[in-house]
Amino acid sequence: MVLDGLSPLNDARRKGRGLFWVAFVFSIFVNLLMLTGPLFMLQVYDRVLSSQSVETLVALFALVTGLFALMGFLDWSRGRAVARIGGRVQEALDGLAFSAGLKLRGQSAGKRGPLSALRDVEAIQAFHASPVYLALMDLPWSPLFFAIIFIFHPWLGWLALAGAAVLVIATLLNQVLTSKRVGQAQHAAAEADQFSVQANAGSEIVLGLGMQHAILGRWRKKRRAAMSQSLKTSDWTGSFTTFAKAFRLFLQSAMLAAGAYLVLLGELTAGAMIAASIILGRALAPIEQSLGGWQIYQRSRSGWASLKDLFANVPQEENRTALPRPEGRLQIKDVSLLSPNKRGRTLNAVSLKIEPGKALGVIGRSGSGKSTLAKAIVGLITPDAGSIRLGGPSLDQYDRESLARHIGYLPQELTLFDGTIAENIARMEENPDAEAVVKAAKRAAVHDLITSLEDGYDTVIDGANPSLSGGQRQRIALARALYGDPVVLVLDEPNSALDSEGSEALNRVVREFKADDRSVVIMTHRPMAISECDDLAVMDAGRVTACGPRNEILKSMLRNSEDVQRTVNAGAQR
Repeated sequence: MVLDGLSPLNDARRKGRGLFWVAFVFSIFVNLLMLTGPLFMLQVYDRVLSSQSVETLVALFALVTGLFALMGFLDWSRGRAVARIGGRVQEALDGLAFSAGLKLRGQSAGKRGPLSALRDVEAIQAFHASPVYLALMDLPWSPLFFAIIFIFHPWLGWLALAGAAVLVIATLLNQVLTSKRVGQAQHAAAEADQFSVQANAGSEIVLGLGMQHAILGRWRKKRRAAMSQSLKTSDWTGSFTTFAKAFRLFLQSAMLAAGAYLVLLGELTAGAMIAASIILGRALAPIEQSLGGWQIYQRSRSGWASLKDLFANVPQEENRTALPRPEGRLQIKDVSLLSPNKRGRTLNAVSLKIEPGKALGVIGRSGSGKSTLAKAIVGLITPDAGSIRLGGPSLDQYDRESLARHIGYLPQELTLFDGTIAENIARMEENPDAEAVVKAAKRAAVHDLITSLEDGYDTVIDGANPSLSGGQRQRIALARALYGDPVVLVLDEPNSALDSEGSEALNRVVREFKADDRSVVIMTHRPMAISECDDLAVMDAGRVTACGPRNEILKSMLRNSEDVQRTVNAGAQR
């Protein structure tokens, strides 16, 4: 089941609805108080100067001081309110975006991941905290200011409307001409960032194989392309912003000139002339501010659209009825999975059955589909056809957390996280079960290694560059797979970095699982890894080409190898 992409976004928006109405009410008074300056100017020119009354000037100035102080407080308060709207929206979306990015990466849905999704959330939060948001909130009040200018004189009103129309057209042109460029700049920047992440992840290969200059050159090329796109976008947006600022200043001068002409004709007072110019500046300010912060708005808008698409493509985890602890029985029936380009199948009608107390080895060449099958068994990939059942119920009848407790998983690509060794074994739980952690470590034969470290289980490791060997990391990852006492263990190339001691520990784990009526699935091409397997399945091009007792499959493969060798020898003799 897939989420409606707008539902979580609308839910997040509702989190800040109360503060929005507070800011809206404050905006009413802020915009009304914006008339304080023009009205004061009107009174000074038309009443104070003509009456020569110092008392009137003092009284008006005292009133204006209080009104401006109130306006400043209200404007400050609504700024804090809208910033917290962005904070609430970010808080509501952060977890969803992070989880959705993880799920899509887990399903090989392209390069989009948690980091990209979180940047979209940050862009939305930045828009709410920016002056552009307040400018858009003030924009509906511009007609009131234009109406007041019309009250002074129709000519001035029409001049103000004509100027506003020019700025609105500039705003629309800015949207039309820069939106595509903004998207291109963001895409180029994302490509450069992605390449940087890849280079850092493979730093040992880059340095070990002397690829540093080549990688640096490619990264710089992508970075320059991103900078070039960004500068082009900035140039276009900046040109509209500069035009808006210059045109507003010109329009205020034009308003003064038109007002002065009307004063000379006796149709307007000097105070009204000055007040009209000030009010015009206030009426046009939201439009000018919107143009100035247009990139923030566009980035927020593209982030909103990206999150909508992200949430629309994430399978929704429904509340499932808690099922009892299952037997270690796996039944895989006619499982098929299309390749990412939809041109072939990564898995093609795969059917296997693993009974409790049995271990199945899945062997095959690289790219035959072993790792994909492992991911499907642990629920990381949803097959396009067929079913996988654990102890009777299909995998989709278990919620994600309970399924992870029932199926231990050791992936081919090992990943440890920033934290202590105990936290890594406990799958980064905040309050790990110490007894369960030690039990899992002992089963993986890594307890003595851990306790030999200065801080033991509390040793802090750097997930990106842990100070552990490949074999040590693999054994800690094996302990993590065993944490929680699963009924099925799925191991993908589990002894790729293990020494003889580690391989023996792995075999002992397999024997223990079988003795406890649990099941084990091992994806491998190493002979040592299948020594404890009861059955073997041979995969090729996503299909199971042979399956049966281990010794029979090995003999069959050996006979085929001998037949091929005899054919080759016979051909050579001819």
